[in-house]
Amino acid sequence: MTLQGTTPSSAFRLQVRGQAVGVATGGAVPDPVSAAAAPVVVLVHGAGMDRTVWQQQTRWLAHHGYTPLAVDLPGHGNSGGEPLTSVADMSEWLSEAVTAVGERLACEQVRLVGHSMGSLVCTETAAADHRRVARLVLMGTAATMPVHPTLLGAAQANERLAPELMTAWGHGSRAHIATNPTPGLWMAGGAVALLERARNGVIHIDLRACAAYEAGDAAARVRCPATVVVGSEDKMTPPRAAAPLIADFADCDVVHLQGAGHMMMNEDPAGVRSALATALA
Repeated sequence: MTLQGTTPSSAFRLQVRGQAVGVATGGAVPDPVSAAAAPVVVLVHGAGMDRTVWQQQTRWLAHHGYTPLAVDLPGHGNSGGEPLTSVADMSEWLSEAVTAVGERLACEQVRLVGHSMGSLVCTETAAADHRRVARLVLMGTAATMPVHPTLLGAAQANERLAPELMTAWGHGSRAHIATNPTPGLWMAGGAVALLERARNGVIHIDLRACAAYEAGDAAARVRCPATVVVGSEDKMTPPRAAAPLIADFADCDVVHLQGAGHMMMNEDPAGVRSALATALA
């Protein structure tokens, strides 16, 4: 596994287990010198998605004192390889990616930010690697993530209904009445389009991994400070579902985003950026 810097036109390339990994860096090209002054932040997406869900955050981070690396999990976005079938496998992969980042950018620690399925992956990684994870930020998280049978069946059949259900349940009421903090963009349509880009079987594999996951004592084993960001209108991981995790963290802050649903990074980008500014400092 190696991490290679390239020309600005191709930005930044990462390889883990011999496979290319899609990475978004917010328009900056990191190197050891810049990373020494700007802490590295690794961002991990949710089920069926990819690094582009962080586009409202990566550029801001890159220009406000951080080195963001939003990665595509294997089999997602621009990453090669097959999608991993369990949160535990994804966590092992992420740990290897953190190792590669540390070697290339000469950084001893990273900050992990995860959304939905990515929050589970980041929690497991932080629980297993106390030395290299300095801070943990979780969005749309829960101790367990059961999946509705209708959604799981639609995903298994690669039906458009799966992206439609994930989009409908994943957004708060404001997103359903054409309210968008970024004028000119259709939030719901963009979410469906993103999920439809997933390769056949990927959404089903991810949802099965979420449904099978149980946090156990993972949060209790995390030693770094944690921040949990919850949306008041999150139907997929309601705020109450995060309560067991929050209670188990030794050091945890909770940020409530009023009116935001599960896709809070797009629904309330300013609120998410504010939460990151505080949590990552």
